[in-house]
Amino acid sequence: MRNLITTLSLLLIFSACHQKNSDGQILMDLGMMDLEMMDEDITIPTSISDNSSPLPQKDGVQKKIIKDGKIAIEVFDLEKTKSKIDVLVKNNNAYYEQEDLRNDEWTNSYELKIRIPGHQFETFLSQVEQGNGKITYKNIKARDVTDQFIDIETRLKNKRNYLKKYNDLLKKAQTVKEILEIEEKIRKLEEEIESQTGRLNYLSDLVAYSTLDLTLEKPGFTQYKTQQRDSFLNRIKYAFSNGWITFIDFIVYMFKLWPFFILLGFIIYGWRKYKAKKKKNS
Repeated sequence: MRNLITTLSLLLIFSACHQKNSDGQILMDLGMMDLEMMDEDITIPTSISDNSSPLPQKDGVQKKIIKDGKIAIEVFDLEKTKSKIDVLVKNNNAYYEQEDLRNDEWTNSYELKIRIPGHQFETFLSQVEQGNGKITYKNIKARDVTDQFIDIETRLKNKRNYLKKYNDLLKKAQTVKEILEIEEKIRKLEEEIESQTGRLNYLSDLVAYSTLDLTLEKPGFTQYKTQQRDSFLNRIKYAFSNGWITFIDFIVYMFKLWPFFILLGFIIYGWRKYKAKKKKNS
């Protein structure tokens, strides 16, 4: 009986030590993973500006170029030119993101924002320039965002790997504290992955479809029109009527000032009484 109790006690002590070591190992793994993630955040630049030196690229990496531009064309027949642009948009698998028409006495114009497949941007632009019309403004830009793609894709790959490791640790967690800590880190990682995935999709859309702001304008011609005036008799009638209205308005306005007239009457009465009393005393 004594041997049985001793054996059970040793088993309980061994189990407790093993559980403690297991908990400590999970916490240690969490700390090591945090240090690794912090080290990667330092070594990988968070953003790439135009002035920064490009990251070394591997051979065969496809460049990611964002192309966009603005062009204004003065045309003689606005609607006919717009119809031709519609055909070009359709033939080049492009689409209108925005379309505004302005029509007044000074100018008639279309403000068009066109999204064009990136590989057809130059072709579309050349076809637009070959049409009838005078180019009054042109500005074309191209931005190389290959480094940003590499940076974001690398970060996403690393964060997904860490997410898998955290999920594996979560399966091994024994205490509530460990579970809560790991779940919080998983939540933050998922938010970061979602944010960077959205950024990558946004850049991919800009690369896949270039943007062209196209203005088609037809200057308007206004003719000077002499001012039409009434006859002399009508002007006399208008002056008499207007004068009478002005007189009535003046009378009404004077009635609004009646408190001031009463006050002025008291002042005049007091002043005269004062002068008469002074004259009598002298």
